[in-house]
Amino acid sequence: MDFALTEQQELIRKEVAALARNFSLDYWLEKDTKHEYPDEFVKAFADNGWLGLMIPEAYGGAGLGVTEAAIMLHEICASGAGTSGASPIHFYCFPPEPVVRYGTEELKRRELPKIVTGETVMSFGVTEPNSGTDTSRIVTRAEKKGDRWVVNGRKVWTTNAQHANRILLLTRTGDRDPAKPLRGMTLFFTEFDARRSRCARSRSLGGRPWIPTRSSSTTWRCPRRTWWGRSERASTT
Repeated sequence: MDFALTEQQELIRKEVAALARNFSLDYWLEKDTKHEYPDEFVKAFADNGWLGLMIPEAYGGAGLGVTEAAIMLHEICASGAGTSGASPIHFYCFPPEPVVRYGTEELKRRELPKIVTGETVMSFGVTEPNSGTDTSRIVTRAEKKGDRWVVNGRKVWTTNAQHANRILLLTRTGDRDPAKPLRGMTLFFTEFDARRSRCARSRSLGGRPWIPTRSSSTTWRCPRRTWWGRSERASTT
């Protein structure tokens, strides 16, 4: 097996390294000390087309894969930014993948270009306080009310929630069946405003610019167009 980088991958490595090194160690020290989101850093990567690395070309991205994303994130870390720089960029690589793979065409055309430009700032809500590592045991519930879904529940480690305007939210729309525990789970990709949720920062070591957040007894109202799949069965994500 040949692990050598291709010519394109080597070019990605060099260009990302050069861009990331425009931001000094003092910049990252200040962001970490003040718990500030690195807006300037993210904007630089948006302006240079890197946020859409894994987004298909049809929606404005580069259509590349996990290897190229890993190279990009590695070079960001190596520049001195560490995970304080890599994590805000990784939100544009991996969390959108369920939308890319399984979203409706209308959802993809509406949302994916905004990820490429950086207009969208993502978060994702999966983990819950009492479910442990068994995701099938989440209890956050989505119920259809007219033309909307009303979601009630609690999430923890909702990384980047304090900065996000979109959230990829995993819910239950059906009771858990021990024989088929992943059925009855549904994903939403919907608007998010931390000011309308009861959110608190979680204590963590490192990663202060994008510190994880916990929410308590929060209600989300999700337009019907933000949901996809079949509510009585698990989304394949």
